[in-house]
Amino acid sequence: MTDVLTQVLADLAAEGDRLDALVADLDDAGWHTPTPAAGWDVAAQVAHLAWTDGVALLAATDKEAWDAVVLEAIADPEGFVDTEALALAKEPDLLDRWRDGRTRLREVLAAYPSGEKMPWFGPPMSATSMATARLMETWAHSLDVHEGLGAPVEDTDRIRHVAHLGVRTRNFAFGVHGLDAPAEEFRIDLVAPSGDVWSWGPEDAAQTLTGSAGDFCRLVTQRVHRADTDLVATGADVDRWLGIAQAFAGQPGEGRAPR
Repeated sequence: MTDVLTQVLADLAAEGDRLDALVADLDDAGWHTPTPAAGWDVAAQVAHLAWTDGVALLAATDKEAWDAVVLEAIADPEGFVDTEALALAKEPDLLDRWRDGRTRLREVLAAYPSGEKMPWFGPPMSATSMATARLMETWAHSLDVHEGLGAPVEDTDRIRHVAHLGVRTRNFAFGVHGLDAPAEEFRIDLVAPSGDVWSWGPEDAAQTLTGSAGDFCRLVTQRVHRADTDLVATGADVDRWLGIAQAFAGQPGEGRAPR
Protein backbone atom coordinates (compact mmCIF):
# COMPACT_ATOMS: atom_id res chain seq x y z
CA MET A 1 0.00 0.00 0.00
CA THR A 2 1.46 3.38 -1.00
CA ASP A 3 1.83 6.27 1.42
CA VAL A 4 -0.80 8.21 -0.55
CA LEU A 5 -3.33 5.38 -0.36
CA THR A 6 -2.64 4.97 3.36
CA GLN A 7 -3.40 8.65 3.96
CA VAL A 8 -6.52 8.70 1.80
CA LEU A 9 -7.93 5.61 3.54
CA ALA A 10 -7.22 7.13 6.96
CA ASP A 11 -8.98 10.34 5.97
CA LEU A 12 -11.87 8.39 4.45
CA ALA A 13 -12.29 6.55 7.75
CA ALA A 14 -12.26 9.85 9.65
CA GLU A 15 -14.92 11.38 7.42
CA GLY A 16 -17.11 8.30 7.82
CA ASP A 17 -16.63 8.33 11.58
CA ARG A 18 -17.63 11.99 11.80
CA LEU A 19 -20.88 11.37 9.97
CA ASP A 20 -21.48 8.18 11.94
CA ALA A 21 -21.18 10.07 15.22
CA LEU A 22 -23.78 12.56 14.00
CA VAL A 23 -26.42 10.00 13.01
CA ALA A 24 -25.76 7.10 15.40
CA ASP A 25 -28.26 8.21 18.06
CA LEU A 26 -30.98 9.61 15.81
CA ASP A 27 -34.53 8.48 16.39
CA ASP A 28 -36.91 7.68 13.54
CA ALA A 29 -37.89 11.31 13.13
CA GLY A 30 -34.24 12.31 12.98
CA TRP A 31 -33.50 9.82 10.22
CA HIS A 32 -36.37 11.33 8.23
CA THR A 33 -35.17 14.91 8.59
CA PRO A 34 -35.10 16.61 5.18
CA THR A 35 -31.72 17.67 3.79
CA PRO A 36 -30.84 20.34 1.18
CA ALA A 37 -31.08 17.72 -1.61
CA ALA A 38 -34.68 17.79 -2.78
CA GLY A 39 -36.55 14.63 -1.76
CA TRP A 40 -33.64 13.24 0.25
CA ASP A 41 -33.80 12.86 4.01
CA VAL A 42 -30.92 11.85 6.29
CA ALA A 43 -31.59 8.16 5.71
CA ALA A 44 -31.43 8.61 1.93
CA GLN A 45 -28.08 10.39 2.20
CA VAL A 46 -26.55 7.59 4.27
CA ALA A 47 -28.19 4.96 2.07
CA HIS A 48 -26.56 6.47 -1.01
CA LEU A 49 -23.16 6.11 0.65
CA ALA A 50 -23.93 2.56 1.78
CA TRP A 51 -25.13 1.51 -1.66
CA THR A 52 -22.17 3.03 -3.49
CA ASP A 53 -19.68 1.55 -1.03
CA GLY A 54 -21.29 -1.85 -1.66
CA VAL A 55 -21.13 -1.48 -5.42
CA ALA A 56 -17.50 -0.34 -5.21
CA LEU A 57 -16.78 -3.48 -3.23
CA LEU A 58 -18.30 -5.56 -6.04
CA ALA A 59 -16.23 -3.70 -8.63
CA ALA A 60 -13.08 -4.61 -6.71
CA THR A 61 -13.93 -8.23 -5.89
CA ASP A 62 -16.74 -9.75 -7.98
CA LYS A 63 -16.72 -9.13 -11.73
CA GLU A 64 -19.91 -11.12 -12.37
CA ALA A 65 -21.89 -9.20 -9.75
CA TRP A 66 -20.42 -5.91 -10.96
CA ASP A 67 -21.42 -6.67 -14.56
CA ALA A 68 -24.99 -7.32 -13.37
CA VAL A 69 -25.07 -3.90 -11.71
CA VAL A 70 -23.86 -2.27 -14.92
CA LEU A 71 -26.65 -3.92 -16.93
CA GLU A 72 -29.23 -2.59 -14.46
CA ALA A 73 -27.70 0.88 -14.70
CA ILE A 74 -27.80 0.79 -18.50
CA ALA A 75 -31.50 -0.07 -18.36
CA ASP A 76 -32.23 3.03 -16.24
CA PRO A 77 -29.29 5.43 -16.57
CA GLU A 78 -31.11 8.44 -15.13
CA GLY A 79 -32.81 6.90 -12.10
CA PHE A 80 -31.01 3.67 -11.21
CA VAL A 81 -28.70 4.95 -8.47
CA ASP A 82 -31.34 7.09 -6.77
CA THR A 83 -33.89 4.28 -6.90
CA GLU A 84 -31.47 1.86 -5.28
CA ALA A 85 -30.45 4.35 -2.58
CA LEU A 86 -34.03 5.31 -1.72
CA ALA A 87 -34.98 1.64 -1.43
CA LEU A 88 -32.05 0.95 0.90
CA ALA A 89 -33.02 3.98 3.01
CA LYS A 90 -36.11 2.06 4.16
CA GLU A 91 -34.12 -0.87 5.55
CA PRO A 92 -34.03 -1.10 9.38
CA ASP A 93 -30.38 -2.17 9.41
CA LEU A 94 -29.18 0.73 7.25
CA LEU A 95 -26.63 2.04 9.75
CA ASP A 96 -25.10 -1.39 10.34
CA ARG A 97 -24.92 -2.04 6.60
CA TRP A 98 -23.19 1.26 6.00
CA ARG A 99 -20.71 0.61 8.80
CA ASP A 100 -19.92 -2.89 7.58
CA GLY A 101 -19.68 -1.88 3.93
CA ARG A 102 -17.35 1.05 4.40
CA THR A 103 -15.08 -0.98 6.67
CA ARG A 104 -14.88 -3.87 4.21
CA LEU A 105 -14.26 -1.52 1.30
CA ARG A 106 -11.31 0.13 3.05
CA GLU A 107 -9.83 -3.30 3.79
CA VAL A 108 -10.20 -4.38 0.16
CA LEU A 109 -8.72 -1.15 -1.20
CA ALA A 110 -5.77 -1.41 1.18
CA ALA A 111 -4.95 -4.86 -0.21
CA TYR A 112 -5.75 -4.13 -3.87
CA PRO A 113 -2.84 -4.97 -6.19
CA SER A 114 -0.70 -1.94 -6.94
CA GLY A 115 -0.90 -0.84 -10.56
CA GLU A 116 -4.22 -2.60 -11.23
CA LYS A 117 -7.51 -0.82 -11.83
CA MET A 118 -11.07 -1.78 -11.07
CA PRO A 119 -14.05 -1.04 -13.34
CA TRP A 120 -16.38 1.83 -12.55
CA PHE A 121 -19.23 3.79 -14.13
CA GLY A 122 -16.66 6.16 -15.60
CA PRO A 123 -13.02 5.30 -16.36
CA PRO A 124 -11.45 2.37 -14.44
CA MET A 125 -10.01 3.36 -11.07
CA SER A 126 -6.95 2.52 -9.03
CA ALA A 127 -7.44 1.82 -5.34
CA THR A 128 -6.25 5.34 -4.52
CA SER A 129 -8.65 6.91 -7.00
CA MET A 130 -11.56 4.88 -5.65
CA ALA A 131 -10.71 5.79 -2.06
CA THR A 132 -10.51 9.46 -3.06
CA ALA A 133 -13.88 9.28 -4.80
CA ARG A 134 -15.46 7.63 -1.75
CA LEU A 135 -13.99 10.31 0.50
CA MET A 136 -15.38 13.02 -1.78
CA GLU A 137 -18.87 11.56 -1.66
CA THR A 138 -18.76 10.85 2.06
CA TRP A 139 -17.72 14.43 2.77
CA ALA A 140 -20.31 15.93 0.40
CA HIS A 141 -23.25 13.87 1.68
CA SER A 142 -22.12 14.57 5.23
CA LEU A 143 -22.43 18.28 4.50
CA ASP A 144 -26.06 17.73 3.54
CA VAL A 145 -26.77 15.74 6.68
CA HIS A 146 -25.11 18.33 8.91
CA GLU A 147 -27.11 21.11 7.29
CA GLY A 148 -30.36 19.18 7.48
CA LEU A 149 -29.85 18.52 11.19
CA GLY A 150 -28.68 22.06 11.89
CA ALA A 151 -25.29 20.80 13.05
CA PRO A 152 -22.19 22.94 12.43
CA VAL A 153 -19.46 21.34 10.34
CA GLU A 154 -15.83 22.39 10.43
CA ASP A 155 -13.63 21.86 7.39
CA THR A 156 -10.35 20.02 7.90
CA ASP A 157 -7.35 19.57 5.65
CA ARG A 158 -8.82 16.19 4.70
CA ILE A 159 -10.62 18.09 1.94
CA ARG A 160 -7.34 18.36 0.06
CA HIS A 161 -8.26 15.05 -1.58
CA VAL A 162 -11.57 16.56 -2.71
CA ALA A 163 -9.84 19.65 -4.04
CA HIS A 164 -7.32 17.54 -5.95
CA LEU A 165 -10.14 15.52 -7.49
CA GLY A 166 -11.94 18.73 -8.42
CA VAL A 167 -8.86 19.98 -10.25
CA ARG A 168 -8.20 16.64 -11.95
CA THR A 169 -11.78 16.45 -13.29
CA ARG A 170 -11.63 19.81 -15.05
CA ASN A 171 -11.56 18.36 -18.55
CA PHE A 172 -14.25 15.81 -17.67
CA ALA A 173 -16.57 18.64 -16.59
CA PHE A 174 -16.14 20.34 -19.97
CA GLY A 175 -16.64 17.07 -21.83
CA VAL A 176 -19.81 16.05 -20.01
CA HIS A 177 -21.31 19.37 -21.11
CA GLY A 178 -20.30 18.78 -24.73
CA LEU A 179 -17.57 21.41 -24.61
CA ASP A 180 -13.94 21.25 -25.69
CA ALA A 181 -11.56 21.37 -22.76
CA PRO A 182 -9.16 24.33 -22.67
CA ALA A 183 -5.77 23.58 -24.15
CA GLU A 184 -3.88 25.47 -21.46
CA GLU A 185 -3.50 24.69 -17.77
CA PHE A 186 -4.84 26.99 -15.11
CA ARG A 187 -3.02 28.21 -12.03
CA ILE A 188 -5.08 27.33 -8.98
CA ASP A 189 -4.26 28.60 -5.50
CA LEU A 190 -6.61 27.59 -2.69
CA VAL A 191 -6.38 28.47 0.98
CA ALA A 192 -6.68 25.34 3.12
CA PRO A 193 -8.60 25.20 6.41
CA SER A 194 -5.20 25.16 8.18
CA GLY A 195 -4.16 28.34 6.38
CA ASP A 196 -1.72 26.65 4.01
CA VAL A 197 -1.99 27.37 0.29
CA TRP A 198 -2.56 24.43 -2.04
CA SER A 199 -1.48 25.05 -5.63
CA TRP A 200 -1.86 23.36 -8.99
CA GLY A 201 -0.64 24.40 -12.44
CA PRO A 202 2.17 26.63 -13.70
CA GLU A 203 2.87 29.85 -11.82
CA ASP A 204 2.90 31.83 -15.06
CA ALA A 205 -0.47 30.56 -16.34
CA ALA A 206 -2.57 33.25 -18.00
CA GLN A 207 -5.80 32.05 -16.36
CA THR A 208 -6.09 31.66 -12.61
CA LEU A 209 -8.41 30.64 -9.81
CA THR A 210 -8.06 31.73 -6.20
CA GLY A 211 -10.18 31.35 -3.08
CA SER A 212 -10.82 29.04 -0.17
CA ALA A 213 -10.46 25.29 -0.56
CA GLY A 214 -13.72 24.78 1.31
CA ASP A 215 -15.69 26.83 -1.19
CA PHE A 216 -13.98 25.15 -4.13
CA CYS A 217 -14.73 21.68 -2.77
CA ARG A 218 -18.37 22.61 -2.17
CA LEU A 219 -18.60 23.95 -5.73
CA VAL A 220 -17.15 20.86 -7.43
CA THR A 221 -19.47 18.62 -5.39
CA GLN A 222 -22.36 20.97 -6.22
CA ARG A 223 -23.13 21.77 -2.59
CA VAL A 224 -23.05 25.52 -3.12
CA HIS A 225 -23.92 27.98 -5.86
CA ARG A 226 -20.97 29.79 -7.33
CA ALA A 227 -22.44 33.14 -6.27
CA ASP A 228 -22.12 32.09 -2.63
CA THR A 229 -18.39 31.34 -2.80
CA ASP A 230 -15.30 33.51 -2.44
CA LEU A 231 -13.76 32.04 -5.60
CA VAL A 232 -12.17 34.51 -8.03
CA ALA A 233 -11.70 33.49 -11.69
CA THR A 234 -9.35 35.31 -14.02
CA GLY A 235 -9.89 34.25 -17.64
CA ALA A 236 -12.87 33.20 -19.72
CA ASP A 237 -12.14 29.47 -19.53
CA VAL A 238 -11.80 29.47 -15.74
CA ASP A 239 -14.99 31.47 -15.49
CA ARG A 240 -16.84 28.93 -17.62
CA TRP A 241 -15.38 26.04 -15.62
CA LEU A 242 -16.75 27.40 -12.37
CA GLY A 243 -20.20 27.28 -13.88
CA ILE A 244 -19.99 23.58 -14.81
CA ALA A 245 -17.41 22.04 -12.44
CA GLN A 246 -18.17 18.59 -11.02
CA ALA A 247 -15.88 16.11 -9.31
CA PHE A 248 -18.31 13.18 -9.52
CA ALA A 249 -18.97 10.73 -12.34
CA GLY A 250 -22.20 10.77 -14.29
CA GLN A 251 -24.37 13.43 -15.78
CA PRO A 252 -24.38 17.01 -14.48
CA GLY A 253 -26.48 17.60 -11.42
CA GLU A 254 -28.87 20.47 -10.87
CA GLY A 255 -26.58 22.07 -8.32
CA ARG A 256 -27.83 24.41 -5.61
CA ALA A 257 -29.72 27.65 -5.93
CA PRO A 258 -28.11 30.85 -4.63
CA ARG A 259 -28.75 31.50 -0.96
